[in-house]
Amino acid sequence: MADSIGSRHDPHSGTETSAASKKQAFLIINLENNPEVMTRLVHNLGLSPTLAFHDVYSIDDPDLLAFVPRPVHALLLVFPITSTYEKARADEDGPLPEYNTSGSEEEVLWIRQTIRNACGMMGLLHCACNGGAREMITPQTDLAKLITAAIPLDPSSRAQLLETSPSIAQAHASAALGGDTTAPPAEANVDLHFVAFVKSAENNLWELDGRRKGPLNRGKLAEEDDVLAEKALDLGVRRFLKREEELGGDLRFSLVALAPSMD
Repeated sequence: MADSIGSRHDPHSGTETSAASKKQAFLIINLENNPEVMTRLVHNLGLSPTLAFHDVYSIDDPDLLAFVPRPVHALLLVFPITSTYEKARADEDGPLPEYNTSGSEEEVLWIRQTIRNACGMMGLLHCACNGGAREMITPQTDLAKLITAAIPLDPSSRAQLLETSPSIAQAHASAALGGDTTAPPAEANVDLHFVAFVKSAENNLWELDGRRKGPLNRGKLAEEDDVLAEKALDLGVRRFLKREEELGGDLRFSLVALAPSMD
């Protein structure tokens, strides 16, 4: 995008929102913020090759937005962790209860992050396992099996499921080492974070971030809206950037869209 982040790797440690999730038993290599790497990873896990990640170069210029295939099933916002963001996160999460919903009636599948440096992987899983993209996962693949196993579990158990999934770990490691830039060591602290925005079957826009207390319903969309529609941008990405601007935060960011493949 025009206001893109400088580094292309995800840095952040696991969530600190509950006692159950403070255990940080695992480290993984940071995932490169690169649509080709992301696409290869989700395809290897079982997402249909008819979908792919694409750079979004503007959220305001109609000509640049026209380059993104539609419909867009999910957006992945990548931004630097700042004191402004951390304060806003703490203020919003403070009064909220811990999310403990599970089961087939759950509107979105949310997984708590307990693995250090897994923000990129968490964002990709939240994009691929929700909304219209979930219907395009090949049966009996790693993604399909993960969803089936995760649905009946509470968020903490889902986190443990992910921690102990060798297929997810292997796919992530392969993608992290196969990018255009040299991956930093797993112990490295870089200041970027990944947050997903998806549309549910109930036409709600959800913000999915494994470091939060749970999924955040950002508002209702029209049935014909995808997550790159004007209202979706206003409720999601633009809302986020407006807050950063008003509070003097860091406006560097990048955005990728999960949408039909151009191949």
